[in-house]
Amino acid sequence: MSDNCGGGCSSCGETCSSRQEEQSLLIEQNSKSNIKKIIGVVSGKGGVGKSLVTSLLASEMKKRGYTAGILDADVTGPSIPKYFGITEKARGDEEGLLIPSEAENGVKIISTNMLLEHEDDPVLWRGPVITNLIQQFYNQAAWGEVDFLFVDMPPGTGDVPLTIFQSLPIDGIVIATSPSDLVSMIVRKAIKMADMMNIPIIGVVENMSYLKCPNCDEKISVFGKSKISQIAQEENIDTFGQIPIDPKISEATDAGRIFDIEILEIADVLNAVESLHE
Repeated sequence: MSDNCGGGCSSCGETCSSRQEEQSLLIEQNSKSNIKKIIGVVSGKGGVGKSLVTSLLASEMKKRGYTAGILDADVTGPSIPKYFGITEKARGDEEGLLIPSEAENGVKIISTNMLLEHEDDPVLWRGPVITNLIQQFYNQAAWGEVDFLFVDMPPGTGDVPLTIFQSLPIDGIVIATSPSDLVSMIVRKAIKMADMMNIPIIGVVENMSYLKCPNCDEKISVFGKSKISQIAQEENIDTFGQIPIDPKISEATDAGRIFDIEILEIADVLNAVESLHE
């Protein structure tokens, strides 16, 4: 490191040891995995539908002819297996690698709930244990050929999301939000975190955006006026979509058949994800 180094490599033109250490945090795939693109699905807080967005994105990519997987990194609040009707426990192969479960529609899934004796058992683990498990879900699982691996991130911008951003080669993120001033404020924190980590933002999806009247098709703003276009404009995000309040979504989730749902209003975000494969 040069004596004139100010902490950034642009200061002296050299690659300092701290930058080399930062680059080395990325972990590699194993020989039984060929994951081409990794998409993180994030939210500033819980309860906005992040797992729903993750499930819809993965299911739609499968409908479009791609292989898709979900790494459920929301370790303390895993819900992905429920969305896809998966109840089986995790299995290993002859080399000790985890074998992802495969949903009826072919989406490959690994989640903490597949390791627990009962799906409603709490996960009382500290941060380092959680981050280590997530890394194992990535590099100690036999994912096989996967065009798109969606990572259902834990909510917030704390230690666990930071470690995931640093250790997994994420190609871009989709931000999940809902129509609320509070959520909008927190979404901006997630946007700034992605910017600080130099991770591209693919788009924003607003869940519970509106309820369509069954009689007149009027859009009713149950949780307040949509903030999605305002956020996108202020943060220079070109791609966004909305998920309406629809009882069919809850019914499909309860039945473990989220892949039966199609949301036309998020087509632009889906197209932006697909474009990464080209």
